[in-house]
Amino acid sequence: MSELIDPFGRRIEYLRISVTDRCDLRCKYCIPEGFTDFEEPEHWLSFDEIARLVRLFAQLGLKRVRLTGGEPLLRRNIADLAGRIAAVPGIEDLSLSTNATQLEKHAVALKAAGVTRLNVSLDSLRPERIARINGRPAYDRIMAGIAAAKAAGFAPIKINMVALEGDNDDEIDAMVEWCMAQGFVLRLIENMPMGDTGRNVRYLDLQPVKEQIRRRFDLVETVLPGGGPARYLGTPDGRFTVGFITPISQHFCATCNRVRLTVDGVLHLCLGQEDRFELRPLLRGGATDAEIVEAIRAAIARKPERHEFREQPQKLVRFMSMTGG
Repeated sequence: MSELIDPFGRRIEYLRISVTDRCDLRCKYCIPEGFTDFEEPEHWLSFDEIARLVRLFAQLGLKRVRLTGGEPLLRRNIADLAGRIAAVPGIEDLSLSTNATQLEKHAVALKAAGVTRLNVSLDSLRPERIARINGRPAYDRIMAGIAAAKAAGFAPIKINMVALEGDNDDEIDAMVEWCMAQGFVLRLIENMPMGDTGRNVRYLDLQPVKEQIRRRFDLVETVLPGGGPARYLGTPDGRFTVGFITPISQHFCATCNRVRLTVDGVLHLCLGQEDRFELRPLLRGGATDAEIVEAIRAAIARKPERHEFREQPQKLVRFMSMTGG
């Protein structure tokens, strides 16, 4: 089969799969406190349905899969799904994004199942700030999870910090130093205006931050293998790298190689647009593999050129965990 090429010549080879929209944290830029309108479990794609879609996507050139949520480790038997995806011919990279609160008890099983990389959300090194930004006093569980992942042999571990003006921007240098000492890759992320929660925190432009970090730590431009959008600085000896994910100040839409699958089977073609295609009715309606492949091709043909976070920040009603990280 020919590969998936969107209308703008971009090869789609990266699928982010949300296995649940539920989370045990309430990060101030994501799920609103008190929110209960989660997807019903009977609407969740089963592991068989997810594995089938990955197999069909792989026949179309898919190489990378990331398991996301919500918090993916809340999905029961997640390591079993990881093992099934890792075994699909053509899948070269299987990663998982987590807040690490459940990671201590899952790290070994995930590594054995074939997960090659972990991205851990960590917005502060201070327990009281974790409680304030992430909505729960989870610092000890997060740190235990990170330690378990390191002990299980995950390397490199990427630490994702959403940079928030007035909340944790005074801690960025400390996070750089901590990640250097731990041997982790740091990735600083600009907050995106997704839903009211995403718009209610103060946006921080990472371009000046990038230059400050470059000068303070004597870093140089570098690259890091992977399918994501980060631009990296690193030490000349290659022992430390810090990435910058800048959807607002310097968008990366021209090189976008990914689409997102929600827990209920909706394929989102752009994180910042409403273009979508529902695959669950086909999966549960008796569609053949050939019919699903044609549906995937038709969906990719509708992938928009770029998001409009800067031009229309009020556009998206859905918040991040409803789409998948």
